[in-house]
Amino acid sequence: MKLLRKAVFALLAGVTAVASAQTYPSKPIRVIVPFAVGSGTDILTRIVTDELQKHLGTTFVIDNKPGASSQIAAEAMAKADPDGYTLMMTTNTAHSANPYLFKKLRYDPLKDFTPVARVNQFLFALAVKADSPIKTPAELLAYAKANPSKVSYGFGNSTGQVAGAHFVKYGRIEAVPVPYKSTPPAMTDIAVGQIDFIFVDWAAAQPFLKSGKLKLIAVQSDQRSALLPDLPPVGETVPGYNFTVWGGLIAPAGVPPAIVNTLNTAVNKVLATPAIRERMMGLGLEPFPATVEEFRKFAVEQHAQWGRSIKDAGIQPE
Repeated sequence: MKLLRKAVFALLAGVTAVASAQTYPSKPIRVIVPFAVGSGTDILTRIVTDELQKHLGTTFVIDNKPGASSQIAAEAMAKADPDGYTLMMTTNTAHSANPYLFKKLRYDPLKDFTPVARVNQFLFALAVKADSPIKTPAELLAYAKANPSKVSYGFGNSTGQVAGAHFVKYGRIEAVPVPYKSTPPAMTDIAVGQIDFIFVDWAAAQPFLKSGKLKLIAVQSDQRSALLPDLPPVGETVPGYNFTVWGGLIAPAGVPPAIVNTLNTAVNKVLATPAIRERMMGLGLEPFPATVEEFRKFAVEQHAQWGRSIKDAGIQPE
């Protein structure tokens, strides 16, 4: 009798899931953003969801939950109902770096979430105060060596933290790391000279660049970027310097595959839209579409790659 009841419940659950997928979406979808309003991830999420509304016929509500290196947002995401109505625009911070930056996480990036759609690669750059005499990474390293322990760098996410630590270690300088809740406050401080340099996503830096408060001196890569061809790559000065900085939509574990596929198809259509591609590229947000399975494999690979980079930079988990 118990086996029969279990079979009936399983059948009913399956029927409910199919019916839910067929009518999805039937109400607004919440998208958790692990960074503050105005950050690169926030800007990306708003661009993509504004267009997704046209494809899915529903409203998207942005829920910014910054802090604790994306852990606050990721924990909320892991506890959400797996019905497809709560998503998160994750990045390499929550998914790839945090497992190696913190001794204890209250979520598992590979088990607690369902990959939905890979969205983009972020263009990151090395920035200093606008009126700084420093114009290249080599000049920054020379200044730091001439002023040991007097130089500091800020970061509002794990990308900035790992990039900065890697630059300090392999540039053979001393610099004080200054953590921030998110990237915009760090840029505010560098604009007034509270810190000396920062690795920042180009999208988030736009207001500071346009207002003349920030200056980019290199791209965070080992080769030049087509978006900023006049800037040298940090890798020309610090060999082996390259990081994949990415963003993608995830859902809680257990979301029905049909709903995941609906979302993945819609996101990939958005990323193929010429006007959206142009807008994203203009902000250093390179479209990076993938199937659900491709995104799943990518997330596993990035988890391992960031682990190697963090250990190589000598960063100890907190």
